[in-house]
Amino acid sequence: MSGGGVTASGTSGRVPEGSEVVIGADGLARTPWGDGSDLMRQYYDTEWGMPVRDEAGLFERLSLEAFQSGLSWATILRKRTAFREAFAGFDPDAVAAFGPVEVERLMGDARIVRNRRKVEATVTNARATVALREDGGLGEFVWGFQPEDTPRPLRVAEVPTSSPESVALSKALKKRGFVFVGPTTMFALMEAIGMVDTHLLGSHRRGASGVWPG
Repeated sequence: MSGGGVTASGTSGRVPEGSEVVIGADGLARTPWGDGSDLMRQYYDTEWGMPVRDEAGLFERLSLEAFQSGLSWATILRKRTAFREAFAGFDPDAVAAFGPVEVERLMGDARIVRNRRKVEATVTNARATVALREDGGLGEFVWGFQPEDTPRPLRVAEVPTSSPESVALSKALKKRGFVFVGPTTMFALMEAIGMVDTHLLGSHRRGASGVWPG
């Protein structure tokens, strides 16, 4: 169920005319991908778009966004527990110490995405994360690219896949030794950690981060 003129629980009022939010069985309005399964609903309702500023949290999300490239986010979510176990809880210091033996171990772990370039990129990015502490750390660095405004999409097609800020963040991270941090991947990161709010207008999660008004 979608469209304007619909009143959904959990929203501030009627769903705006033209909005493509879907109304779930629980009466809550969500961006369509957030109502695709129990797993996606839980992620959408409790985590996606909420501010993440700590180093380990950002390193994990940066790493998972890189692994997601070319795959569905649902695939990554289903494997997240395994990813955390395989990559030492995404502790940057621990992952930065990984060498060839650990890389081969990861390549033999069927529970995760066994892409050598992405596995090696995660180790590379852990080392870059550690090095970045000399200049304030990953959190301060990434959040320094927060835009002055956020998109306000009514429809899925109106949600950007990159922005001037994600392009700038991508270039800046690459200069600091990070890899697999293209503009599209960085925009997805910015969405995931609340730097921008791309919940469709009318979603019960719009404005939930506190970073942007609903």
